[in-house]
Amino acid sequence: MATVPVYDINKNKVSDLELSDDIFNTDVKEYLIHDMVRYQRAARRQGTAKTKTRSEVSGGGKKPYKQKGTGNARQGTIRAPHFVGGGSVFGPKPRDYEFKLNRKVKKAALRCALSIRFKEERLTVLSAIELAQISTKSFAEILKRFDLDNALVVIEEANPTVELSARNLPFVKVLRADGVNVYDLMKHRSLVLTQGAVSQLEGALQK
Repeated sequence: MATVPVYDINKNKVSDLELSDDIFNTDVKEYLIHDMVRYQRAARRQGTAKTKTRSEVSGGGKKPYKQKGTGNARQGTIRAPHFVGGGSVFGPKPRDYEFKLNRKVKKAALRCALSIRFKEERLTVLSAIELAQISTKSFAEILKRFDLDNALVVIEEANPTVELSARNLPFVKVLRADGVNVYDLMKHRSLVLTQGAVSQLEGALQK
């Protein structure tokens, strides 16, 4: 098993922690990460784009001019697609962009993303993150001690003090362990885990 140091928020080493190789040191399959990111981004799309067809555009109920004798091409309505203000042809309609991805694939992709951060040595484990009060400055100082400016911070359970303290930091995101996902892992350069979050992830992702 791989071993990583565990620090407190003052960057003092507290202990060593063994990580499961199945979760944090597995073979990285990039196509799984690609599929999972596509899946997440597709699920976030609203799919509300909509254009009106000729039957939905207002007006145009009357034939614009008589059929013959004007020298113009015959027309039945000014709301046909080739008129300005006319309906669209084959325009977008509201739709759902989601597609199916097996649960095993989702878990495997998450293991690969965690392994990437470990192998790149961009994984930091803290014993806990405790703040006396909501303070963006205090949270930023913790990250500065570890030279982190673009990080995903994962805590084991709800902690409003920590979550609200990080909210205004532009390149930092705090997630609970049950909300860790491949997209956010790939979006942030560094990963910070509390010791409790490591235990939860290993329990949820164990093969």
